[in-house]
Amino acid sequence: MQIVSGGVTSVGRVRANNEDSFRIVDELSLFVLSDGMGGEAHGEIASALAVETIVKHCLETESDPAMTVFGDMPAQWSEKTRRLSSAVHLANQSIYDSAMKHPEQHGMGATVTAAWIHDSTLSIAHVGDSRAYLLRGGILQQLTSDHSLVAEQVRKGILTAVEAEESQMQSVLLRALGSQPDVEVDAEEYMVIARDILLLCSDGLTRMVIEPEIAGTLQSEPDAIKAAQKLVDLANDRGGSDNITVIVVRIGAESKGWFSWLRPGARKHAAGNGTAGGR
Repeated sequence: MQIVSGGVTSVGRVRANNEDSFRIVDELSLFVLSDGMGGEAHGEIASALAVETIVKHCLETESDPAMTVFGDMPAQWSEKTRRLSSAVHLANQSIYDSAMKHPEQHGMGATVTAAWIHDSTLSIAHVGDSRAYLLRGGILQQLTSDHSLVAEQVRKGILTAVEAEESQMQSVLLRALGSQPDVEVDAEEYMVIARDILLLCSDGLTRMVIEPEIAGTLQSEPDAIKAAQKLVDLANDRGGSDNITVIVVRIGAESKGWFSWLRPGARKHAAGNGTAGGR
C-alpha cells in the first residue's frame, strides 16, 4: 500500500506552552500522538516520554522479534497489534516511574493514540481522550472510545452528546498513562483499503471542530499535511482553547488509482514534536 502522511501541532490561542507530542515513523508506517497533563512543563515530559517509549519499543521489536510482550493480549491479535499494545504499557510504566523518581512531576500523565499500518491491517492502541478516526466513502467513523467522565456518562445515558459537549467536566479522564503502575489499554485491528483516510488528533481539535467539518476538510484537501494544517487552523479560528495536534494518513493503491500522481512510496510529513494539550 502507498501511504502519505502529515502531522501538525499548535500551542493554540490560550495555552502558554504546547504539551502535545507526536511522531511519524515513515519506515514502519507508525503514527503516535500524545496529549500530556500535569501543569508547567510536566505535561510536556509525560507526552514526550509516551511517544519516545512507544517508538523505541516498536523499532526494537523489528530487529528483535523475541522481545518480551507486556500486558495481556488476546490470542487472535496480530504481532503488530500485540507489540503496539505492549509499547503503550511500557509508556505507562515510564511516565509512572519518572513521576515516582521526581516528586515535582507527581500527578503528570498523558493520553496516547497510536496507529501501526502493516499490509492492509491497521493496529490501534489507545488510552485517554485523544482520538483516531477513519474516513471511508465519505463516512467518518471514530475508532477509539474516550476514557473520560463525560463520555462514560453519555454511554450510560446520564448525559446526552450535546450536554457532554457543554459540560465543564470534559477534562476529567478516567484513564491515562502514568497515573497508576498499570493501565488498561484499548487495542483493536481494522482492515484498510485504498482511499481510506486515517486521522489521529488531540482533543484540542475535537472540542473546537465538529465531525462533519473534519470529514469535509479531509475530503476536500488531497494533501495530507495541508489537510492537517487546515484542521489546526480551523480549531484556532474557533478559539484554540487547548493545544491542537493532528496527524492525517492517506492510504492508496500501489502506484496507480487514487495516488497515481505520487511517486511510489512517496510520503510527506511535518517532522517534530510539540510539548501535549494541557488540562
